[in-house]
Amino acid sequence: MTRNIGLPVNEPKEKPLKNEKNNPFNGSLTIRGKLFEGIVINAKAKRTAVIQKESLIYFEKFKRFGRSKNQIHAHIPSNLNVQKGDRVTAAECRPISKSVSFVIVEVKS
Repeated sequence: MTRNIGLPVNEPKEKPLKNEKNNPFNGSLTIRGKLFEGIVINAKAKRTAVIQKESLIYFEKFKRFGRSKNQIHAHIPSNLNVQKGDRVTAAECRPISKSVSFVIVEVKS
């Protein structure tokens, strides 16, 4: 049984590993704060992905827009299959490790 995480995302169909506490759907990991979409650029580490988020920045002086890219590390729950090139939705959670404070909640392919 999955629990409601409070976000309008599709629930994963796969079963999670037993006793995984860092899972927002079946464990005790709570979602809070920021929510963003990005593209997975690296998923080689165990249960961790690097997500690249692009945004537009407006420069008042030049009256033009510029692009900004940020890389964020996110935890992959055991009931999601994430590969390089997937578009994903990530949400902020408590710090899981030194550099991981986000968790992937939806894979859009």
